[in-house]
Amino acid sequence: MRILTASDRALLVEAADLDEAMRLNLAWEGLSGVVERVPGARAVLVRFDPLRVSATELAHTLAATEVDATRPPRTGEVTIPVQYDGEDLDEAASALGVSAEELVNRHLAADWRVAFSGFAPGFGYVVGSDPLFDVPRRSSPRTRVPAGSVALAGPFTGVYPRESPGGWQLIGRTDSVMWDIDRDPPALLAPGTAVRFERVRADARLSRNGDHRTHARRVMRQRADADADGPGFGTASAVEVVRPSLQLLVQDAGRPGFAALGVSASGAADRRAMRDANRAVGNADVAAVLESVGGAVLWFHGAGVAAVTGAIGALALIGAEGFARPILHGEPFATFDGDELTLGHPDRGLRYVIGVRGGVDVSPALGSRASDTLAGLGPEPLAAGAVLPIGEAAPHAVEPGAVPRDLPASGDVVELEITLGPRDDWFTADALEVLTAQEWTVTPRSDRVGIRLQGDAPLERSVDGELPSEGAVTGAIQVPPDGQPVLFLPDHPLTGGYPVIGALTDRSLDLAGQLPPGVRLRFAVQVRSDS
Repeated sequence: MRILTASDRALLVEAADLDEAMRLNLAWEGLSGVVERVPGARAVLVRFDPLRVSATELAHTLAATEVDATRPPRTGEVTIPVQYDGEDLDEAASALGVSAEELVNRHLAADWRVAFSGFAPGFGYVVGSDPLFDVPRRSSPRTRVPAGSVALAGPFTGVYPRESPGGWQLIGRTDSVMWDIDRDPPALLAPGTAVRFERVRADARLSRNGDHRTHARRVMRQRADADADGPGFGTASAVEVVRPSLQLLVQDAGRPGFAALGVSASGAADRRAMRDANRAVGNADVAAVLESVGGAVLWFHGAGVAAVTGAIGALALIGAEGFARPILHGEPFATFDGDELTLGHPDRGLRYVIGVRGGVDVSPALGSRASDTLAGLGPEPLAAGAVLPIGEAAPHAVEPGAVPRDLPASGDVVELEITLGPRDDWFTADALEVLTAQEWTVTPRSDRVGIRLQGDAPLERSVDGELPSEGAVTGAIQVPPDGQPVLFLPDHPLTGGYPVIGALTDRSLDLAGQLPPGVRLRFAVQVRSDS
């Protein structure tokens, strides 16, 4: 096997084929120092804790693995009704040298099974028995693919669980619910599941497998919980959203460890700002906070303590009596019933973090209160009128004296440290030079999934063709065929099929979460001391 650097905290292990990748993934269950494993089409991404094991030590252990030759078992069967009316159906058929009707008929006739999960919760990579299906991805991914889209890429069929970006070829759509956190298991397409596709007429009502009832019960239960815990039904403090920002979310340290379900860690885009806010108000470092892209207005119910970290801009706290009280960035301040906090448009940085003593006490999903915008896990983006209860657990005293940070403004030049790999050998020598010598501009087409960069010279590949889907880390620099990179942030897909030329080091990730549009980036390659 070949073991490649995926970041300063991850290795990518190539396998001979899909079955070997599945067997290796199973063999490394419980391996010391390994945080998470993400299987792919012919590789396994292995994330590790450098305080417990070095990259060199782990690579030696992985290379010495003996795998069981037994094929991974199948686990049940699922039928998915499909309307074959996707906008890429004709293009995909032409690429395969068949008619659209033949493509559909062979898709229906093939034997399919779920090889692994990735990209997003409930997204199963379904491999078939017909060798016809080897479809190239789109040269440039769509920014929005509708939920339920049935799509092809490489040898796989996939169904998008929810609206998200994507570069697969769309051949149809289904109303089957791919992911429901109240279902056991939540993913309809779990690894090992046999899948049969069934054609339905364009005017037919597609089945939802009963999951709309589960969803309705969940919504009613969430509303009941919110009513029961709201400020009008008890003495607990709360924060109310008066005016949301471009994106106002609940975040915490995320939910690592669920890669097998296709669930990424997500969590705060600026972990340092989250820790600083929580320490200022006396919370545990990982307590839930609010993350605001741009300015917002919040209203406090009850007395408490809060702090604002992250992005730097004008802050104003107006009491119920109409008088302003001064507050400082990064410093804890008292809040009283009726206080209104206004966050101005950031002068530097992008994301404010608002910590409240006791933490934001919304219902967790898979053990975390983080809002994963790609997966649709955790609380929805907050709108005006949202009322968030505040918890009571604050184990520490408030901590004044936050360390100031130098965050960038639009137009500034920022240097981020990277490691090369795992697919730097897919690019020309000139491309590797351009990666570090050229400035890259942060475009407005950026969010928590990734930052789309624009450079004068695109990155040229030396290897043509498709890369089998494989795991990617937060901070990965993925390069679509147009040569303009995408820098992955916390809500990125677990797996992808565009080559990753490098990845940010862990200490550069927080700064990446604070890059406003217009910032110019330079990448500097970390000197490898342990590989």
